[in-house]
Amino acid sequence: MTNRFLNLYNHDFARVAVGVPQCRVADPAFNAAQTIALARQADAEGAVLVAFPELGIPAYSCEDLFQQRALQDACDAALAEIVTASRELGIAMIVGMPVRVQQRLFNCAVVVARGRIHGVVPKTYLPNYSEFYEARQFNAADDAGVDTVALLGNDVPFGALIFEAADQPLLRFHCEICEDVWVPVPPSSFAALAGATVLVNLSASNVVVGKSAYRHQLVAQQSARCLAAYLYTSAGQGESTTDLAWDGQALIYENGDMLAESARFASESHLIFADVDLERLARERMHQTTFGVSVRRHADEVARFRTIKVDVTLPRDAELPLARAIARFPYVPSDAARRDERCHEVYNIQVQALMQRLASSKIQKVVIGVSGGLDSTHALLVCAKVMDRLGLPRTNILAYTMPGFATSERTLRQARELMDAVGCTAREIDIRPSCMQMLKDLDHPFAKGEEVYDVTFENVQAGERTNHLFRLANHLGAIVIGTGDLSELALGWCTYGVGDHMSHYNVNASVPKTLIMHLVRWVAETGQLGGAASAKAQKDGKDSKGSKDGQRRNVLIDILETEISPELVPGKANGAPEQRTEHFIGPYELQDFNLYYTLRFGYAPRKVTFLSWSAWHDASQGRWPDEGHASRNAYDLVAIKRNLRIFLDRFFRTSQFKRSCIPNAPKVGTGGSLSPRGDWRAPSDSESVVWLADLDTVPDDPHA
Repeated sequence: MTNRFLNLYNHDFARVAVGVPQCRVADPAFNAAQTIALARQADAEGAVLVAFPELGIPAYSCEDLFQQRALQDACDAALAEIVTASRELGIAMIVGMPVRVQQRLFNCAVVVARGRIHGVVPKTYLPNYSEFYEARQFNAADDAGVDTVALLGNDVPFGALIFEAADQPLLRFHCEICEDVWVPVPPSSFAALAGATVLVNLSASNVVVGKSAYRHQLVAQQSARCLAAYLYTSAGQGESTTDLAWDGQALIYENGDMLAESARFASESHLIFADVDLERLARERMHQTTFGVSVRRHADEVARFRTIKVDVTLPRDAELPLARAIARFPYVPSDAARRDERCHEVYNIQVQALMQRLASSKIQKVVIGVSGGLDSTHALLVCAKVMDRLGLPRTNILAYTMPGFATSERTLRQARELMDAVGCTAREIDIRPSCMQMLKDLDHPFAKGEEVYDVTFENVQAGERTNHLFRLANHLGAIVIGTGDLSELALGWCTYGVGDHMSHYNVNASVPKTLIMHLVRWVAETGQLGGAASAKAQKDGKDSKGSKDGQRRNVLIDILETEISPELVPGKANGAPEQRTEHFIGPYELQDFNLYYTLRFGYAPRKVTFLSWSAWHDASQGRWPDEGHASRNAYDLVAIKRNLRIFLDRFFRTSQFKRSCIPNAPKVGTGGSLSPRGDWRAPSDSESVVWLADLDTVPDDPHA
């Protein structure tokens, strides 16, 4: 079977490996055997590429032994063994060894696959300082003067090479060696501009205190600058400790994110694996137009590279699910410290943005509608911090709760308690009389006593609330603060024009629902609502549930535990609302996932579905953002497809006209915003057919 859904290669991922074999100094046969054993293991795990350390065939620490004919011949013989072993493997191997070229010696990376040597890449920069003196034995790449080399009886490409997998054009890898990445402009920078998506460093790199952390910085930054994956391997157990020590550190990064790291100082041969998202890298380069400008500016360096096709076998037909962890909540870090840092940063971006808007407009008051629900709660919390920072009283926040035909007792109580906790100017306006007057003017059946709860009935209430807010702002010398979030804009879940769609300034417009939940909890748990003294008491554990700070925290937790509803249609029992938002538009946790990968990366629905299944099909796997309160849901492929279909049609077909004229709002994250003046510019009358057609190619059973 071809194009199997549950196979990472069919979604433009590639499994790569980095090997750190145990070695013996000046024993190429032993070292080749260790290398072959790890290559077989990597191949069995479904990897398509495996990299080994610098000069790993003889061992890096051979020093002047590199000049010995016997060792040079033994390296060639060991390479022949590796080439022979590669015939039965589908993986490409990159090994390090000295190569003789016209009576000179070069420190090289040799690419082997399917019983062939596909190319040889010499080291560009030879360190000759401190403990290094490679120029004593080797020549630099620029001194070669040839573009082929005779190796094992065959002429093979030599020099600046990029290797492309025959069955996956996005898998284009480049090799550089150790010091090459430590220089101001590494060769891999130009290789990336020439199209290499996977950069490989064969390193030896002895260990000293602090060097491991610096390697992380180097590799992370190089992968990020080059919009590439970066594989780093270094020498480990068995290298000579005459004057140096070795830790065998191996790293795999993708665009600045660490995917895998080896244990250091391991006594046995070992591998690390990572599933690299090749499409992500290609799309980042397409999106970041300055990458293309760099290609043009460095055209001469880019033109030096030759592309070599490599015959590797991608195991597309078998089931091969992702081993890479896919975060369920891409907008919310699962690590508590990083999550708190994210919340702190987003909150302060929102606060700073509103401070600037008030300063530029020379207005010191804000009007905000408070429903007792999640979004308006967070917007009110932002307003409170703004007033504190500006040295203005919180009474300058003119907060209004406006119960309508379907407002529940719970949310009305929460709105009152929240406004009291904030200390703002709190008012209550019953909008039912004015709504009834409009319904009468419209000759709506509800005005005649009929239980007709159509879209007109709903939007009369939403519009009346916003109309009041704007007129109150005019009357009281304030601006209206919008509360709607990024998730609602994506799904068009807002009332257009004179409704929750409109405001003078919206602090939440680029914050997704799943993140707002954590922001409100963060404010509650860190005492932000009570000011600096409360935050310190909260941190020191000196507040109590009965204290003012405890009361503030409790009302925020109650709001977090309230089911999301627009409360526009009356319920049939106990006055509770009939509407459940997630019943209509799908779970926000899934729709925010869909939004992130559609907006941020432009992935096709088939890949979004694959990622979503990988993240959500098993609740027992992976990390959750909060151990104590998160609902640990799981979704099968049918549910994932059903909700993605809702998202795709609403996002691409029905909702853009609302986004084309949204108020000003600050962008808070790299996940994107939907402002027509920023990240997202799209026609209001597009169709969703191509996205839905792609989704239709996904089976209901991932194992089919």
